[in-house]
Amino acid sequence: MRLIRHLSDALVFQQGCALTIGNFDGVHSGHTMLLDALVKHAKKLDLPTVVMCFEPQPIEYFRADAAPARISTARDKITQLKQTAIDYLYLVRFNQAMASMTAEQFVRMLKERLNIKLLIVGDDFCFGKNRQGNFDYLQRAGEKHGFSVQRSQSFKINQERVSSTLIRDALEQGQLKKAALYLNRAYSMSGRVMHGDKRGRELGFPTANVRVKNRKTPLKGVFAVTIQLESGLVYNGVANVGTRPSIEETTAVLLEAHLFDFSGNLYGQHVIIRFCEKLRDEKKFSGLEQLTQQISIDSKQAKIYFNQTKIA
Repeated sequence: MRLIRHLSDALVFQQGCALTIGNFDGVHSGHTMLLDALVKHAKKLDLPTVVMCFEPQPIEYFRADAAPARISTARDKITQLKQTAIDYLYLVRFNQAMASMTAEQFVRMLKERLNIKLLIVGDDFCFGKNRQGNFDYLQRAGEKHGFSVQRSQSFKINQERVSSTLIRDALEQGQLKKAALYLNRAYSMSGRVMHGDKRGRELGFPTANVRVKNRKTPLKGVFAVTIQLESGLVYNGVANVGTRPSIEETTAVLLEAHLFDFSGNLYGQHVIIRFCEKLRDEKKFSGLEQLTQQISIDSKQAKIYFNQTKIA
């Protein structure tokens, strides 16, 4: 998959393209169904496939800090989309000019910049200033501009429509198995290990500290996790996602992962943390001694979880 951030005249798809548009937050199983349909129809038409996403997401642009937490960062979204059969990801900067576009202007942009021949969208897709464009509008526009439009039906598991909102709610409630079912994989976060205050090492539990790039995180607490290093090696561990109320007063969310049976330097490495089981909520302790005791308990619980999982 090729990532495109800016389209020059030379990059216009001369033969046309098959396009879908959306946030694709989390790239969950419903998204996968839509992308599979896009690839299938594009092959019949001998067209390259293009996914169009926006950064920031429109809701983040309009609602700022009031926007809901993302499931995945832009980097993680790109990583997930690379694992599909999509040919191009067109990552568009969402700004005032984009927010002011009418539905008609938006459709004209798609035709002029991407030369779309086929457009497949989700069943709830809206676009243009004040969300004035919808599927019916696209069908009429397609007849006018010479492209076909198809609607992707909802993907359901256990009679529930799979959506980013549903997965976000599951993560916020600590329902990791439910989230994994809808994602079709364990929920994960990734980032680069940075230098911390060495407090974990002083407490006897050295941690890999990863700053959470998103403004918010859909889950908080203490979890049994696996940590994948750049080498591909995977370690079991325990991780805290939150604001460390027992250590410092801060609003920045930090992910701290303690790797079992590991010794070495992880600074600067990009790691992937997969969340397996929630152990407890984050809470403030009266002192470092109480915090140390709790970390020891958390580590034992995580090890029990992994041992039971291995047996099962």
